[in-house]
Amino acid sequence: MLEYNEIKPRKYIVVDGEPYEVIENHVARKSQGKPSNQTKLKSLINGKSIEMTFHVSDMVAEAEIETRELKYLYQKGAEIWFCDANDARNRFTVDKNVVASQLPYLKQNDTIPGTYFGERLIGLKLPMKVTLTVTESAPAVKGNTTSGASKRVVLENGLEVTTPLFIKEGDKVVVNTETNQYVERAN
Repeated sequence: MLEYNEIKPRKYIVVDGEPYEVIENHVARKSQGKPSNQTKLKSLINGKSIEMTFHVSDMVAEAEIETRELKYLYQKGAEIWFCDANDARNRFTVDKNVVASQLPYLKQNDTIPGTYFGERLIGLKLPMKVTLTVTESAPAVKGNTTSGASKRVVLENGLEVTTPLFIKEGDKVVVNTETNQYVERAN
């Protein structure tokens, strides 16, 4: 159990049975009143942020978050199939809502860390950058610099990103998974 003043950024706590990450906190004391800890929390389930104040008498449980290596197998309709990285026989499906935002960056047979709260998978830890192959690209038109010398391309997983004009079909590009933006051409 954490006391009110131990609730600090990068800690995981349980509020109403759900895990939250502490994003920021500020311990404040109003004139002659007791101090309180004003926090901003981010839900690890749905990603929504809330603000919550903890007082001196409050105690909160620390969430036990575990990371396990998973292998992405495939998607069939709304079913997304994974298996343990060390045991391919242990296959399971994951609710699409849990990994919807991360799914565009996964390729078949990718190994990726999965974040668990108890026995419940609550998300995947994507790397900051991934390398993907360009499958569709319009040819560069000479003198077409009015649009900032960039064009839209489609990557192997269906993701669309804006790239410089010199990127062509078959090139491998590095994409930032947080901003969904082109970073560089891969070697």
